[in-house]
Amino acid sequence: MAYLSLWIPLYLFLGAATLLFVWCRKRLNYWAERGIVHDKPSLLYGSLSGVGRTQALRDPFYDCYNKYKHAAPFGGFHLSMRVAAIIFDLDLVKHVLVKDFANFSSRGAYYNEKDDPISGHVFNLDGEKWRSMRTKLTPTFTSAKMKFMFPTVVKVANEFVNVLRHEAEKVKETTAGTADVSAQGIEIRDLLARFTTDVIGSCAFGLECNSLHEPNTQFRVMGKKIFSTRRNGRLAFGFAQAYPELARKIGLKFTPEDVSDFFRKVVRDTAAYREKEGIQRNDFMNLLLDLKDQGEDGLTLEQITAQAFVFFIAGFETSSSTMGFALYELALNQEMQTKAREEIRTVLARHDGQFTYECMRDMKYLHQILCETLRKYSVASITMRKTLNDYRVPNTKYVIEKGVIIVIPVDAIHRDPEIYPDPDRFDPARFEPEAIAKRHPMAWLPFGEGPRNCIGLRFGKMQAMVGLALLLKHFKFSLAPRTKVPLEIKKEAFVLTSQDGIHVHVEPIVGAK
Repeated sequence: MAYLSLWIPLYLFLGAATLLFVWCRKRLNYWAERGIVHDKPSLLYGSLSGVGRTQALRDPFYDCYNKYKHAAPFGGFHLSMRVAAIIFDLDLVKHVLVKDFANFSSRGAYYNEKDDPISGHVFNLDGEKWRSMRTKLTPTFTSAKMKFMFPTVVKVANEFVNVLRHEAEKVKETTAGTADVSAQGIEIRDLLARFTTDVIGSCAFGLECNSLHEPNTQFRVMGKKIFSTRRNGRLAFGFAQAYPELARKIGLKFTPEDVSDFFRKVVRDTAAYREKEGIQRNDFMNLLLDLKDQGEDGLTLEQITAQAFVFFIAGFETSSSTMGFALYELALNQEMQTKAREEIRTVLARHDGQFTYECMRDMKYLHQILCETLRKYSVASITMRKTLNDYRVPNTKYVIEKGVIIVIPVDAIHRDPEIYPDPDRFDPARFEPEAIAKRHPMAWLPFGEGPRNCIGLRFGKMQAMVGLALLLKHFKFSLAPRTKVPLEIKKEAFVLTSQDGIHVHVEPIVGAK
């Protein structure tokens, strides 16, 4: 018996190893068995083995799209441990996002409301929880609500102008009489992130973050940590995405504890103070707290925290990165920058010098610049959905099975030369009304499309438009020698960002008020 007991653990190990081998082989051969075009995946990381080391996140999707887009309407892909289908055909994209949305309403993202309540936000939620939350939040992102928040955004942007002017003067004084021209460059990306942090802090939480003046405020530190620190590694993340129910049972969390504690305390203290003092503000927090008071159908404080949290993380990094890329392109293309500045002056004059919401909407060329930036630099390079039931691809013999993740390769579509000729060229004319009308409606997807598009798209565009308008009104931008042309993309970043920042010369415009 003792002899036998020594072999039992070995038999169990061999049995488990055999089952694991069979499962892995079956998963890795999933698309080959179905005759779908694909590249051979690696065992642990699937089709993403090079991401973070030799490739940026967008690269494997871009490569797959360009390799197989003429071979089939979709191709096989592996997101670590999950089987995925990457869509090539724009008509099929429209079916997934719009026409057949009922079968693709889930993102398939992992969240854990019990152990990590801050993860239970509208971006992650699925099913009835998502529908209910989306319905409650949608009225808070109308154009009318944006008008309420507009003065707050302008106020922060005007302070940004003051800070940037001070930085430009400081650089001028430091380098006066020296030959070190490169030292005159200002790293604009971090300043932009501090600007959007202050905007979101004020609009989402009703707090003066003051990160424009104090770069190491808690909001800024926590914002950086969200995008730079993993609570668990890539394998744990892949496991949670592939087996969400099991991951929830073992209490797997991905939000860093101090980040979660910080935002929960901010919301709790803000709610208590406003309720005690009877304070009403034109901000997102006020709208969320109004939902809290709607009885059984209202939001809990934990749910409010989660929605405010996703508003923060979706708003500050994406908008600041987009604005940075726009300024980089305008610094390279001085004629475009001059044209944009003249439009800003003309439109402001037409509105008696008052920068209102309607005034911003009249800046058509600036909006084209923003749209072209969002095309060339897709901050969110992919959009994902999950197949809820077996789906027969229209007009084909193919079936995408239940549970398969759908990947819309936004960046690859945006850089497809058959859709956008000479895609590496920055050209705002691509977004003149006549040019837009000639393209497929799914050819531009920075905010997704359909019932599950980005709920905060109006706010994101407003924030970027206000920031760019006031910066271009007050300053002329040109590239500093430290900025690489073309920009090198940071391989480790989840959100598209430049490797070494964006350094620009900033020249205040005399007479700008």
